[in-house]
Amino acid sequence: MNKTIAIAGLGWLGQPLAYRLATLGYTVKGSVTSIEKATLLQQNGFDAYPVEISENGIVGEVQALLNNVDCLIIMIPPGLRKNTGADYVLKMAHMLVAITDASVPKVVLVSSTSVYDDSQGNVTETDEPKPETIAGKQLRQVEELFMNAEGFQTSVVRFGGLIGGSRSPAKYLAGRKDLADGNAPVNLIHRDDCISILVEILKQDAFGKVFNAVNPNHPKKSVYYIQKAKELNLELPSFAKPDSDEIFKQVDSKNLKSVLDYTFKTSI
Repeated sequence: MNKTIAIAGLGWLGQPLAYRLATLGYTVKGSVTSIEKATLLQQNGFDAYPVEISENGIVGEVQALLNNVDCLIIMIPPGLRKNTGADYVLKMAHMLVAITDASVPKVVLVSSTSVYDDSQGNVTETDEPKPETIAGKQLRQVEELFMNAEGFQTSVVRFGGLIGGSRSPAKYLAGRKDLADGNAPVNLIHRDDCISILVEILKQDAFGKVFNAVNPNHPKKSVYYIQKAKELNLELPSFAKPDSDEIFKQVDSKNLKSVLDYTFKTSI
């Protein structure tokens, strides 16, 4: 059966995911935040709709996006890093109502490893997140909102730091001095693995699950970013002397292997 997948957020990750799903025979449609972006994507062969979600509700063609969909993949940026006071929970509550009204049966919610606090150390999906930041708490609330919702099944995918394409954190850190947390393990994932994991969830009908999606290789932050800066011929960053008592989170996954039998394909 030809399944229809909707992607809420045709951005850096959503667009290449849409391409991959289309090549696998899925019917794919998606949303962006403006008519101008939707028109541009339509001209490039995407079935794209303008949909904007705010604390006040949803504006745009959300019914067209969600109508006759077998699964919705939500990858809408929370907008929490900029400390704008955004209420991500309220935004996603509006989305949940739209999903229920459209009778969408299955949802993949893209979340983040920031639901775990540094003080938790090494964590897997069996560890209950204990976020301390406002952003982490909001993300966790949204996870619970969707996992506990009636009428549809949700799988949550907690991505680590996203790399791939032109996105390299080494560029952001190049030349910076006295950076903190040099002993912290990196929790990263390449975009290609993000896409492959999402595809496997759909293929294997793996819903009602939580997946920590982080590459199992965790070099120290100082070692990793200095090496990456060298590879890109960038000015090397420097790190402050570490505190021996510091505790950092390292995010790993049990469910990627036990549920999906997934093996990472792209090195960080």
